[in-house]
Amino acid sequence: MTTWNLLTLDQAPEASREVLGQVQQKFGFLPNLMGVLAHAPSTLSAYVVLSDLFSRTSLSQVEQQVVLLTVSIQNDCRYCVAAHSVGARMVGVPPDVLADLRSGAPLRDAKLEALRQFTQKMVQSRGWLGEADLQAFAAAGYSRQNVLEVILGVALKTISNYTNHIAGTPLDEAFQAEEWRGCRYPGAGGVRT
Repeated sequence: MTTWNLLTLDQAPEASREVLGQVQQKFGFLPNLMGVLAHAPSTLSAYVVLSDLFSRTSLSQVEQQVVLLTVSIQNDCRYCVAAHSVGARMVGVPPDVLADLRSGAPLRDAKLEALRQFTQKMVQSRGWLGEADLQAFAAAGYSRQNVLEVILGVALKTISNYTNHIAGTPLDEAFQAEEWRGCRYPGAGGVRT
């Protein structure tokens, strides 16, 4: 089970084909992650549905990318950091914010830094945040709704990050310009590409 085939639309189980077709139409290509997720139609569908739901949260597109990149960095997912770096540029994440996220430096924008810290603590503590963490998040201008939206982002990225670790998902050509080698735990996870 160490080698994971990247399923194409034609090779995927019937139950994955409709979702794969929608993804391919949306992006103009079929990301390798989707070719792996296609092995489990329910997991593929869950990932796509959660992704759509997360995109409709009250968090701005920039804030959404801060959450998704922070989770992926905390989970040392090279694939997702590269993919979301491309996505971050597309939605207008300022270059300095993206560079600081990728390097682990504090963000200069205080509200985005509060979001980054909150998300980081959420992942590191597995959701066991203290009242001080919640108060600091609220003081930065975030709501209870935003707390739950961050949890949604963590759930979404946990699916893809863990999948990529297990499958050693190779980086798509579309994401190679944003390749990230900042893994804190080089020996963790699956095969690194």
